[in-house]
Amino acid sequence: MEELHSEIQQTEPEPSPKVIGLTGGIGSGKTTVAQFIEELGFPVYYSDDRAKAIVNESEALKIKIKELLGEESYDENGLYDRKFVADKVFNNKDLLHQLNEIIHPAVRIDFEDWVQKQSKYLVFKETALLFELKLNRKCYKSLLVTAEDNIRIKRVMDRDNKTYREVGVVMEKQMPERDKIKMADCIIYNNTNLEELKEQTEKVIFSIE
Repeated sequence: MEELHSEIQQTEPEPSPKVIGLTGGIGSGKTTVAQFIEELGFPVYYSDDRAKAIVNESEALKIKIKELLGEESYDENGLYDRKFVADKVFNNKDLLHQLNEIIHPAVRIDFEDWVQKQSKYLVFKETALLFELKLNRKCYKSLLVTAEDNIRIKRVMDRDNKTYREVGVVMEKQMPERDKIKMADCIIYNNTNLEELKEQTEKVIFSIE
């Protein structure tokens, strides 16, 4: 009986997965890299997708968002009106900050719950605002997907049917790439083709210890 008790005491808890923050500006190819990571067998938490779901799932969030931005924040079907909200906060940093203060804590809790269900030694948190919100400080490593500005602009113009100026306005709102590069632990440069991007992704992921 004593031997059994001793064995139970010596059993070590399962190690927690190491969280890798995955980020990249508009047109960088961040989502494509996330898909490659999943193909390699590692789970990816898509922060923006989960935020889109949570603002529709949580009644508490709905109330807070309506109080901040008005009833029009949700449409006649009770669904979050992303265009209305985006137009409302695009040129209002104070409102954007207040909105983030409502949504991001809920996403953080959702992410923490998700991590507890994972079994791989690495998990990835995909988020556009990794450095802006200082989320990298809570990650084991940060991984930046980047590309030359003209390449990023061309990709978004082709993908979203936007003008050069429209894409430029969005990029101006984001943290400069040079600042992200200085802060990132690992960097993937997406300036060529998908085959090269996939090779880089594999090399970087399996170099993380």
